[in-house]
Amino acid sequence: MEHLEIITLITSFIVLLVLGVPVAYSVGLASLCTILVSIDSMPAFTTIAQRMATGLDSFSLLAIPFFVLAGQIMNQGGIAQRLIAFAKALVGSFPGGLAYVNIIGAMLFGAISGSAMAAVSAIGGTLGPRMEKEGYEKEYSAAVNIVSSTTGLVIPPSNILIVYSLASGGVSIAALFLAGYLPGTLMGLALMLVAAIYAKIKNYPKGEKASFKNVIVTFVHALPSLFMLFVVIGGIVAGVFTATEASGIAVLYTLILSLVYKELDFEKLRTIAISSVTTTSIVTLLIACSMSMSWVMAYADIPQAVTSALLSVSDNPIVILFLINVLLLCVGIFMDMTPAVLIFTPIFLPVVTSIGINPVHFGIIMVMNLCIGLCTPPVGSVLFVGMGIADVSLNKVLKPLIPLFIVMIVVLLLVTYIPQISLWLPELFD
Repeated sequence: MEHLEIITLITSFIVLLVLGVPVAYSVGLASLCTILVSIDSMPAFTTIAQRMATGLDSFSLLAIPFFVLAGQIMNQGGIAQRLIAFAKALVGSFPGGLAYVNIIGAMLFGAISGSAMAAVSAIGGTLGPRMEKEGYEKEYSAAVNIVSSTTGLVIPPSNILIVYSLASGGVSIAALFLAGYLPGTLMGLALMLVAAIYAKIKNYPKGEKASFKNVIVTFVHALPSLFMLFVVIGGIVAGVFTATEASGIAVLYTLILSLVYKELDFEKLRTIAISSVTTTSIVTLLIACSMSMSWVMAYADIPQAVTSALLSVSDNPIVILFLINVLLLCVGIFMDMTPAVLIFTPIFLPVVTSIGINPVHFGIIMVMNLCIGLCTPPVGSVLFVGMGIADVSLNKVLKPLIPLFIVMIVVLLLVTYIPQISLWLPELFD
């Protein structure tokens, strides 16, 4: 019966995805089909509905809609433009400097908003036309914008790290947030290295050198936005408030800041509210359906089966982590980030903890893997949003994406096999 449940779950899920059923519905329906194998229809429907409801009954999850709303306010409230201006003053004068501006701007904006979609929209919409005007190929600009926007999912505050904390059974959100700083920064620096090589090959122009006064002025303008990072993360680490309370403070802070900048009006607030509700609804449905699938997999003993299978291959941590990385990279190609974290964390976490891997370290590994998936067809949501903003086709953007993919995988391997890149800051503040 156990094997029948596993086959039913995998087969039904793949068939539904191939038929074009949205991921959330595919997850929920596959869970229902699997539970119907072993129990009657009425208890099956009741159990799935109950698991979906109880899966959302978490105070920590309340942080997600607040951070989504904060990101939308930042996107519309003039905060992105000030961060871009500061980044341009710092690095815009180097050859190919606008690519550096894109990467640094995405790191700063993504870190503050916690959303790759907000970063790819805000940074791409602002810098894309400017890069094209200065002689950058449109597909290269799009590629840089797409990959750099994912750095904000590793650098805190990050919604997906909150989701991982829930899926892992309560790994400290503060520790996860601290663990994301160095890997996210390392990823950004690696992307800038590729941009530097590309600029030399293509002989991209230098920007106008900013005066010291201009650097100071743009820094002062961007400082209130940057200060939010210290308020939110500092408050969580110091134990002043929880991640959920911090998300509410982030909304209030960004709203006041945008009103001070005089960038918001009633019509923009209405658009922000509708967009935030839409995004939150999608994420919430994904979480609910994914939690039901996680329960079904536990009911069918799938995590134990996967653990046994992997450990039968090898008990060497290097080999196990390599296999899990390969599997997660494949998962990221076909599945969105939130359901992937909720479904595969209960499967892989017992495996890595059994070989002595810190759950905080593994959380960063998992998120970095799935960040690469966001930029990869056929499902990569950030990829298609970035392509839409830049108005380029997939076959054109893939060529400049490949070297960026390679360097992201190199950084992923460094973070995987050098745990202190992730764990140094959490241990420092422990």
